[in-house]
Amino acid sequence: MLSSTQPIKWPSCNNGETDEVLVEERGSVRTFILNRPKLLNALSFQMISRLTELFYASDEDSNVKMIILKGHGRAFCAGGDLSTPFHIICQGNWQLGANYLREQYTLIYMIATYRKPQVSILNGIVMGGGAGVSIHGRFRVATEKSVFAMPETAMGLFPDVGSSYFLSRLPGFFGEYAGLTGSRLDGAAMLACGLATHFVSSDKLPLLEQELVKVSTSDPDAISAIISCFSDIPKLKEGSPYHKMKIIDRCFSRRTIEEIISTLESEALDKKEEDWISSTIQLLKKSSPTSLKISLRLIREGRLQGVDSCLVREYRIFCHVLRGEFNKDILEGFRAILIEKDRNPKWDPSRVELVRDVDVDRYYTKIDDEDWEDLKLPPRSYLPPHAITKL
Repeated sequence: MLSSTQPIKWPSCNNGETDEVLVEERGSVRTFILNRPKLLNALSFQMISRLTELFYASDEDSNVKMIILKGHGRAFCAGGDLSTPFHIICQGNWQLGANYLREQYTLIYMIATYRKPQVSILNGIVMGGGAGVSIHGRFRVATEKSVFAMPETAMGLFPDVGSSYFLSRLPGFFGEYAGLTGSRLDGAAMLACGLATHFVSSDKLPLLEQELVKVSTSDPDAISAIISCFSDIPKLKEGSPYHKMKIIDRCFSRRTIEEIISTLESEALDKKEEDWISSTIQLLKKSSPTSLKISLRLIREGRLQGVDSCLVREYRIFCHVLRGEFNKDILEGFRAILIEKDRNPKWDPSRVELVRDVDVDRYYTKIDDEDWEDLKLPPRSYLPPHAITKL
């Protein structure tokens, strides 16, 4: 039996460079630590490959009972490494971007259907790909430092990483609100809407981890009981969007983006929520109209489908985005947000009413490339009931 006080560091697959994923082995628990703190633990291709290798090995190892996933520094994970797809698209080599997505989505599918409990400690920024490797897991621990967002529509993209599955399952139409506006949610709001399963003050995390690494069972009830011993029920801030659920449901339940914006504008006539509604409308109007239309359809369809179907569909659409055959909003978003940072993207089409249903339909079509194929997820056997329900 391994000592519970002496973590074992596993070797890197990084050819002598700084390990981008650190591994601690204590008893029956494996802790994977995302380790690119200067880049807010943005997921590189190497990190995704390493995590896939580690999750697979731990799944096959009967001595492993539980996984802890956390980040080094002030972020859990701020998403995928966006510098890679930008340069790939500029060079016209969209297939490399598709390879990255295929590896990432396969990892997410493994996490969503994992046989052993995963505890993700979300003590900091959780965005994009960071949500993909955590929200699909069994336990998500938020803190007062947690900041969740899916900001893709402001960059000419759409919330992916299986978010059409988990956003569509938030209360009411809160998933549409979060996915379309990219609004930031703190730890209390994450717990309230179900993105987090527990809330633990950051100063209690060391004690929580000390107890978790003593676990010798995969029983989710036993693990939940341990986390609950350190958990609090935080009070939502006065300005929390979760306080606006009645307005969100009235507005974001509408059938189209145009109707959502129109209903918000009507609601703004009630001076009580004028400031919040105005800021929400501005978030929508600053986003890519094409991205908004794609995102709304994805979330609506995701309500009725399993996580596997959601990932396959998102992969096909993202490959179309990488190819840039229908529009170049992704490049314009990268330019405005990441490169020149003027935060003034020029979308094409420029208004939501100019994006027709047939324009969105094109992103659902099979890629016209003989070397391309749809995402093929690996078979998963002997799944626990909670994983089976996701399929």
